[in-house]
Amino acid sequence: MERKRNPFVRSLSGGRILSASQLPWFTVLPPRGFGVLTTIGRRTGKPRRKCVRAIRDGNRAYVVSIGGGRAAWMKNVWSDPNVRLRIRGGSFAGVARELTDPAAREKASRIYCGTVNPFDYVECTMHRAGRPTRSKIQELHRHWFENGRALVIDLG
Repeated sequence: MERKRNPFVRSLSGGRILSASQLPWFTVLPPRGFGVLTTIGRRTGKPRRKCVRAIRDGNRAYVVSIGGGRAAWMKNVWSDPNVRLRIRGGSFAGVARELTDPAAREKASRIYCGTVNPFDYVECTMHRAGRPTRSKIQELHRHWFENGRALVIDLG
């Protein structure tokens, strides 16, 4: 069941506040399965940082924009796909692109939705009522993947 009254997950502005509160911690040491995505602002040309769920698979990382194309960071990626991703294991320059090929989407879905990390349990409590379980977390991530915009970042 979706949490109805949590202001952090019900709007884009709430998501920005949540990301801003996590940013100092994630910049120092991002939890496994999460990272800090740095884009270049499409209007200002300044670096913009956003906390995201990023699942690494070799020299690729998968990220989903829950709000679809409405999120400012997604608009920045469309304007300039060259990004920087700070995850466990270091900081990587990369090129982001939307997943459109059905076979690539299927593989990305398996990786993104099938991976459950310890911080995902905390994240699940923000979005779903009740005690977080592995199946509840996977269902949440599947919902995001199917209804959001999935990106792959080719890490350099």
